[in-house]
Amino acid sequence: MLPPATLKRKSSLPIWVSIGWRVLAVVALLALAIGVHWIERDGLRDNADGHVSFLDIIYFTSISITTTGYGDIVPVSDAARMFDALIVTPIRVFVVLLFLGTAYNFVLKRTWERWRMAMIQRNLTGHIIIAGYGKTGSEAVDELVARGDRPDRFVVIDTDAEALTAAKSCGCIVMQADGTRDEVLNQARIGQAQSMIIAAGRDDTSILITLTARHLAPELPISVIVRNEDNELPARAAGATTVVNPVSFAGLLLASSCNGPHIADYLTDLASFHGQVQLTERAVTGDEVGRPLSAIQTGIGLRLYRGGVGHDRKAPEAAALEAGDMIVEIIS
Repeated sequence: MLPPATLKRKSSLPIWVSIGWRVLAVVALLALAIGVHWIERDGLRDNADGHVSFLDIIYFTSISITTTGYGDIVPVSDAARMFDALIVTPIRVFVVLLFLGTAYNFVLKRTWERWRMAMIQRNLTGHIIIAGYGKTGSEAVDELVARGDRPDRFVVIDTDAEALTAAKSCGCIVMQADGTRDEVLNQARIGQAQSMIIAAGRDDTSILITLTARHLAPELPISVIVRNEDNELPARAAGATTVVNPVSFAGLLLASSCNGPHIADYLTDLASFHGQVQLTERAVTGDEVGRPLSAIQTGIGLRLYRGGVGHDRKAPEAAALEAGDMIVEIIS
């Protein structure tokens, strides 16, 4: 059975106001206890001088709430003892929890989070940054994990707490932040990242993240998804290495299915790790230099990229592979 859904909103109160409200709550409870003790002062006994003054009331209430209790002033009447048992004890517990919660939220938690971030950043290199963990971003992570990547290689940046909870449960490193900011991407060690996937859900946000990432990491491979065909050119102009339009790709699959019922299945099979065949990209190895693209032994060579320009397997450039060429091939 699913837990009931709850509405949540970030607090608009500054930190000092939040702390101030907690202090006022403690002072109000202390004043309540002092007032009742003063009214019922005849039920208290001062073993020092036998007289219970107002200062004695403040002193007794303070040591009672803080559980110190020196025994110099004690409740002797039934009313005073019942008040201490039924009212002062819950106040004591509430005040202790309030102070502990404040110390944890504003001191211990932040110190612990800064220390954990420093430890994670120390060993963060060769990782993949995922900006946006919606449907597309999560599927990209699942596919990469299926291909052998460890979940802790992914740094997921999103503003949605529920999405980050899902990413964290998968083993990813998460940051609840705005991926368009330089500070956030620097904290994610974008300069040491292997690649970046941007699927923010909005084309304008994705393009802005791309622009920020390219500014910070000029050589980083960046893949971005856009949903409007008009935004493909701005995404490339912003610095995206690869631009994917799911609407256009879906149209290509639909068009291919008109010429045969199995073409779309095969193309989907190529893109997924769970299929019988897989489309991969790799660099030419030393023993392949000088050989034609059609002679590679690892799979079926489809295309090579030399100097950023693609050449089909029947092109003259494919007759002899060179060091630095990139091969796109189909493997089993």
